[in-house]
Order: sequence, then structure tokens, then C-alpha cells
Amino acid sequence: MAEKSLNELPRELRMLFTKGNEAMQRENFDYAIDLFSQVLAKDPAVYDCRKALRTAQMRKAGGGSGFFKRMLSSAGSSPQLAKGHMALSKDPAEALRIAEQILNSEPLSSGAHKLVVEAATALELPKTAVMSLEILANNSPKDRDVAIKFAKALADSGEVGKAEKILADLYRSFPADNELGQALKDLSARKTLDEGGYDALADGTGSYRDILKDKDEAVSLEQQNRQVKTEDVAERLINEYEERLKTEPKNLKLLRSLAELCTQKKEFDRAISFYDQIKSSEVGGDASLDRNIADTVARKFDHQISLLDPNAPDYADNAAKLQAEKQAYQLAECQKRAERFPTELPIRFELGQLYFQAGKIGEAIQEFQKAQGNPHRRIASLNFLAQCFAKRRMFDSAIRTLQNALKEKQVFDDEKKDLVYNLGCVFESMGKKDEAIKQFEVIYEVDIGYRDVGAKVDAFYAGGQTSA
Repeated sequence: MAEKSLNELPRELRMLFTKGNEAMQRENFDYAIDLFSQVLAKDPAVYDCRKALRTAQMRKAGGGSGFFKRMLSSAGSSPQLAKGHMALSKDPAEALRIAEQILNSEPLSSGAHKLVVEAATALELPKTAVMSLEILANNSPKDRDVAIKFAKALADSGEVGKAEKILADLYRSFPADNELGQALKDLSARKTLDEGGYDALADGTGSYRDILKDKDEAVSLEQQNRQVKTEDVAERLINEYEERLKTEPKNLKLLRSLAELCTQKKEFDRAISFYDQIKSSEVGGDASLDRNIADTVARKFDHQISLLDPNAPDYADNAAKLQAEKQAYQLAECQKRAERFPTELPIRFELGQLYFQAGKIGEAIQEFQKAQGNPHRRIASLNFLAQCFAKRRMFDSAIRTLQNALKEKQVFDDEKKDLVYNLGCVFESMGKKDEAIKQFEVIYEVDIGYRDVGAKVDAFYAGGQTSA
């Protein structure tokens, strides 16, 4: 179903919506919520009504701000959430209704908003999904999966620039996250397409017929498929930009756009050749440029792995070989970058992550100790340092490091959950079950679905044990 405006509602539903607005102005939030819910029960596709309902829910909760409200935002809703997820496959509209029931009393419930996103996606209500994804992103600003979903949803609704900023901000915190980097690259390429004059297609104000000079070709494309064919557009822009490059050989922005478009089309060697042209220019001493090349080579390895036949007898060996080559390349390239830009602390953090992944714990410790000097990487560096100490069975050092990080971390987002979880795991490794379960309970009370926290806590109490 497509999302509707208020003008598309029948008169009786418009009257209910108007009464709901009047009730909200009088701060009679319970009555407003009831009236908005009645409208949505009749027609769940009315976005403006759902937006008004969300406002009433938040205002009823006092704005939904503050740590205490966040702590309450997952309590008591598990049975309803389970019911909603059961309804999701057969009746997504019912799942959406159940999610709203939870949000009426717990407007920041991450579980309920995740259910809204799934149900809205199934019902093809993109703006409804974006609204909940924005709340989820605010709840957990370091949650990469939520950020990627939020960015993709924003891009689908035409807000490509905002989507790119969200991923870019997160990528600065996790520069070694290849999936996040790839998502950002895809968005950058998409932005390039928009800047090439195709953005009007996204919001319905333009068409191929408006931007193609050959109208016969436009007719042919419309007959084949009325949706935008990104690959075709990318190839068209590549050809156009290469023609411009003949008269603008020093246009570095043009070269970067060509590299991004070629990467999108999985023409990795061609993309690298464009990056090399930028690098050979007089302003080629740019750390981000080396990072772009490294990301492109990493994506080339990922593409090669994806082309392997999983049913082939040597699939596992070939995949492992390519993965090892990719890891060795990334590590060697980042080492060179760290030597070339010794004061760039984000590179030190990235190198620490790569050493950690390669099992080079001593080298990783050294890099994370340097990287914590960057205020934007300090908490993450301490988190990795603690994990390094734990791998060396230096449990007391790991505990102190995690506790120091937790003292500096005020917001209870996914990064803090990860710190608390890792602290619990250290206690677990030491055989201190009571201390471990206390940490897992802190997360359990807020997000029962985080990693295996639910299973750990349930198993502990199923065994008849109690934490002191």
C-alpha cells in the first residue's frame, strides 16, 4: 500500500484526526492517542496521522528524554513484541498496530520501533519506517546496522545528502568496518548520480524524458522498465565524465566521481586507475585518498569471493585463501599509511583493529594506546585495549580499562552496551559468575535482544542461581 495524505481520507476519518489534534493542543494526550489510533486502525497508510500519534506518545511521556525513560523503554513489552513478530508474516498491519500499542506507553522502545520498521517495510510505507529508524538511530547512535538501514531508507525517500552524512559520521568512528565503508561508497555514488541531474526522478518531479536528449531512447526505456536502472545511469555518467575529462584533465572532483561510479559497477581496476591519477596530482598527499584505494581493493577481494561456486569442492580453501590475501593487503597498506601519516590517530585506530583481527595482540595494544589520544576514538580504543588484555589473560587490566571507559561513557547506547557486555565476559572468563551476570542484567533490563544476553541471563536463573 502507498502512504496517503490527509486529503485522501474520507470525511469521518478527517474529523477524528482534527479532534485528535485539538485534544493534543489541550494536552489531553490519552484522548489524542485514542483518536489517532482509531484513524490508523481504519487506514494504517496515513503518514501525517502516524506522525501526530508519535508526537502525542512522546509528549505524554514528557518528551521521552532522560536516562530513566530510556531505561524504561524496553521493560514489560516482551510478550507484546513476541505477539507482534508472530503476526508480522501473516498480517503486517496487525503487527504495526501491536507496535503502536507498545509505543503508547513506551515511546522509545527499541523493540517496538524495530517492529514498526519491519511491518512498515512489508506494507511499503517508507516514511513510516524512516520515522522509527530515526528514533532507533538516536537511541543507539553507534549501531552500524541501524545506521545503514536508516541511511538507505533516507536515500530511498530522496534525502541522499542526509543519509551520506549519517554514515560518514559513523564511519569516522569505525574506519575498518568494510560493510559500513561499502554502504558509504554506494551512497556517495548515488549522490553523484543525483548531482548528474537524476535526482528529480527520486521525488517524482522528473523523468527520463526530461533528462535524455534522445526521446526515442526514453520511450524505449519506459517500455522496458519504468524504474530507474542505476547501472545504465552509471554507465551513461561514466561516458559523459570521460568526455569532460578530455577538456578538464585536472578536474579532481571529476576523477573521484569516475572512481566511485566504476567501483559501483564493480570495475575495480578502472576505479583504482582514476584514484591513481588523483594521487599523481600536486595535491595527491591526502590520507583519505589512500583509504579510498584500500577500500576499493578490499571490495575487489570481496567480489572475487562472491564469484566462487559454494558447491565446488575447493570452495572453502579458495575463499580462505582470498580472505587471507585481503587481510594481508589491508594490514600492509595500513602500515604504510601509518608511516606516511604518523600523526593521524584515526589511522592508528584502524591499524590497531587490523592487528587485532590478525591476532597480533602486542602490536594492537601499542596502536590502541596511541589511538586513545583521539577524543573521537578514546572509548572505542579503551574497549579494544581491554579485549587485548583479556586475550592475554591480563584480566585485572582488562577490568580496569573497561571500568575507566564506562566512567567516561554517559549515554547508554550500543557502545556502552558493548563495554558492559565485554566486562561481563571478562568476569565470566575468570569464573566469577555472579559478577558476570550483574553486568549482563544491566543490558537485559534495557535490551533483551542484545547479542546472547537473554540466553545468558535466562540460563543463569533457570539453574536456580541468584546473583548477590
